[in-house]
Amino acid sequence: MKKLTPFLISCFVVLGAAACQDTARTTQSAPDTTQENVQVPSPEATQAAQEDAQSDVRRSQLDADIRAREERNNLTGGDAQRAEGDLASEVRSKLEANIPDGALTVEAQENGTVTVAGTVNNQDQLSKIEPLAKEIKGVTNVVVRAIVAPPNS
Repeated sequence: MKKLTPFLISCFVVLGAAACQDTARTTQSAPDTTQENVQVPSPEATQAAQEDAQSDVRRSQLDADIRAREERNNLTGGDAQRAEGDLASEVRSKLEANIPDGALTVEAQENGTVTVAGTVNNQDQLSKIEPLAKEIKGVTNVVVRAIVAPPNS
């Protein structure tokens, strides 16, 4: 049992780290990286993403995710120790909750710079990206590479 417990814990940590390597995206149709060319989402994909993001269950999940990450960050020492994956994931949750029909990808760097790429449906949504991202502790700079591209009819 003494050897099994550390083994199980290390397996959990390795699997968790591998799972966190995925890019933080607000929808499946969002670009894989912030460098990728942006594709205009189909109306069906936009509608499905909006319905999912606006559901009560998804909103509760997003709110709980943001609260849990903030609480963990407060316990581990604050802004200086933010992991890139946590920062990207928290910004993604914030954007998904507030721009439900956007197709956005979020990447973070160690220095607190967050890059957001993808598409939103209008200029109002585009202008929300930077202030929403800056609400997250640890975000020092926001690079917006997103474009306004309403879904194809």
